[in-house]
Amino acid sequence: MTTRTEAELPFFFGDRHELFGIYHAAARTAGKAALLCAPLGQDQIRCHRLYRQLAHALASAGIPVLRFDCYGCGDSLGESAEVRWDRCISDTVTAANELRARSGVDRVLAFGARLGGSLALAAAPAAHLADVVVWDPVVDGHAYVATLDAMQDALRQDTRRFIRPRPAELAGEQWLGFAVNPELREQINGLAADWETTPSLLLDSLPQPSAQTWKALAMDETSIQRLEPPTPWDDLAKLEVAILSHSLVQAVTAHVQAVSAPVRALNAHVLGAHR
Repeated sequence: MTTRTEAELPFFFGDRHELFGIYHAAARTAGKAALLCAPLGQDQIRCHRLYRQLAHALASAGIPVLRFDCYGCGDSLGESAEVRWDRCISDTVTAANELRARSGVDRVLAFGARLGGSLALAAAPAAHLADVVVWDPVVDGHAYVATLDAMQDALRQDTRRFIRPRPAELAGEQWLGFAVNPELREQINGLAADWETTPSLLLDSLPQPSAQTWKALAMDETSIQRLEPPTPWDDLAKLEVAILSHSLVQAVTAHVQAVSAPVRALNAHVLGAHR
């Protein structure tokens, strides 16, 4: 039997009810609500169970939660070939407002893994997010696109999954089983850590410690927490394996419970120094 804090309310929202979300109510309120921004493509599937676990943990701590799918992703309307980065940002703003309306709480904090973290940072000003927590966010879109292209090329030649290698032209418009359009490819390729918002906590579980990678975010080193073991985001052999991390759930829940300071904005000269 589920408790009230574990109740999940699936629903559609948005101007045309085109977005799918799951709302986790809290039996008591801590004066803040959490928006969980999912990554895209295969990462979203692999993180699904972890996001659900995190939502339950936060709701149990008195923090209402909304998990949602951007247009063309998950159970929202649209096809994967229709996903656009700018539309994902506007969907995140819509989801933040929906969470405020459902919870009655104005102070919304966001969490996101990989591109979900990048999305939360990009949408933070327009969504009026009070704080952002990220897990291995994508800060170099060009390198990320190159990695996905290389994984896709290796996947099409993987005879453990296919009887024979697939022709390159049959897989050139996909990333690990998801159709990708040229516009989204270009938008992600140009992604850089030039956001106005700095996360209050960054959880780093990349295979190699990534202090240099995160410098572009102009973060205080004390706001970066290393998680072990490393997360196999780019390990093709583990492509179908769910990504789970109990330490991640614990770290995010504890941080969101404790956070009270407003999200920090980078001023122009600091932002320019790290581009």
